[in-house]
Amino acid sequence: MFANFLIGLREGLEAALVVGILIAYLVKLERRDLIPRIWIGVGIAVVASLGIGAALTWGPSTLTFQAQEAIGGGLSLIAVGFVTWMIFWMGRQAGSMSTALRGGIDRAISGSGWGLVLLALLSVGREGMETALFVWSTIGPSASAEHATQAFIGAVLGILVAVVIEIVIYRGLIAIRLDRFFTWTGYALIVVAAGVLSYGIGDLQEAGLLPGWGAVAWSLGAVIPPGSWWGALLGGILNLSPEPTWLQVAAWLCYIAVAIPLFARIVRAGHRAPAAPARTLTTGVHE
Repeated sequence: MFANFLIGLREGLEAALVVGILIAYLVKLERRDLIPRIWIGVGIAVVASLGIGAALTWGPSTLTFQAQEAIGGGLSLIAVGFVTWMIFWMGRQAGSMSTALRGGIDRAISGSGWGLVLLALLSVGREGMETALFVWSTIGPSASAEHATQAFIGAVLGILVAVVIEIVIYRGLIAIRLDRFFTWTGYALIVVAAGVLSYGIGDLQEAGLLPGWGAVAWSLGAVIPPGSWWGALLGGILNLSPEPTWLQVAAWLCYIAVAIPLFARIVRAGHRAPAAPARTLTTGVHE
């Protein structure tokens, strides 16, 4: 549940931040009449994200077990790619997000203003699609109803917390530094994504698309009882199997060994760059 809460919180806060910046800038321009078009784009993005989630949840259920595992493993790898790109992109762009969005608004309202619908749809829809794909990849097509419910609740709670945080920020009650927030959540999500990658590799092995299924590296069953609460907690956070194959272990280690140093380099480069006012998480209302 925690892993899905984290992805819901981060993606939800990105989406809420985008909406807040768009609305605040329109208020500054005294174009409140265009704000409903922002909400139209947000509504379409939410419906599309829910549709993707529904298709992923019920679509594979009619397939054979091998096909389900193959699709689950493939989508897990895609989800890891999306999340990794998102982590690195936000590490680079956190300080300039507000400026980029304002430029997009200027271009969108230069005509009829309906470009704001597309701007909001693309900005929020990307986060929704990533959330749906990543949350589903942590569940898998053969997950129990209880596991799926917990994952869904975790993601929804994360999104709700993100909305509350953005409302508080919009009202000017608090300010959060973007670079610090996305740095720490970036490191946490790298660990989560490594677990999803390992999980996806296991699905592809079970489907017979990758070799090594049954070549267990170790067994933690005696140390971490499958039914224990802390075993479930570790599994939910890290998505690690108590009996991983050697290929799963190698994939996990390689991803961590590559992703963390690259992300650390991006973070250091951002710290060396001149400080930008937009690194503080605000909507721009009080600037």
